[in-house]
Amino acid sequence: MDYSIFESINRWSAHNSWSHAFFRTYANFGIGVFALGLIVAGLIGLRSDPLVLARSLWAGAAAVLALALNQPIADAVGRARPFATHRGVLVLVDKSIDPGFMSDHSIVAGAVAVGLVFAVRRIGWLMVGAAILLAFTRVFVGAHYPSDVIAGSAFGGAIAAAGIPLADRFLAPWCQRLRTTSIASRFVAPS
Repeated sequence: MDYSIFESINRWSAHNSWSHAFFRTYANFGIGVFALGLIVAGLIGLRSDPLVLARSLWAGAAAVLALALNQPIADAVGRARPFATHRGVLVLVDKSIDPGFMSDHSIVAGAVAVGLVFAVRRIGWLMVGAAILLAFTRVFVGAHYPSDVIAGSAFGGAIAAAGIPLADRFLAPWCQRLRTTSIASRFVAPS
């Protein structure tokens, strides 16, 4: 079933060349959207709420942690990418030689999106939409099977959600102290 869904999306991609530039660009550089979301949420937290700042910092850290945890999993599973397994796959990005399960892009996007839902809800839900689009895009360009991106998004999101209580307990007090430093106090909203 995984391949049949991939094949349907890849066939649709082959017949819609007008969309290739957008999907190729987003597949390659869409991670920047999540970096921007982290920066905006972090500045909001720095300005107004140490809990928001702590959760924003954790969202970024969760993405890095989930990415690191995925490396031995990906190596153990060793799943070949669709273009390496099937003939005639349209590939719109550079062919990566690393294993496809789980998608690194989806892991990062899922972790940041879920972490930011806890930090700044509006930004977080925008990031959830951007993460769903990125997951679809990675399949559309021929880089991953649907299960690669679904598992990656869920894995990254689960790591981010699991760490929120720890961020609240240990990172928020540090963020409160950070907000009182001379450099950070320039960003803090007046009381």
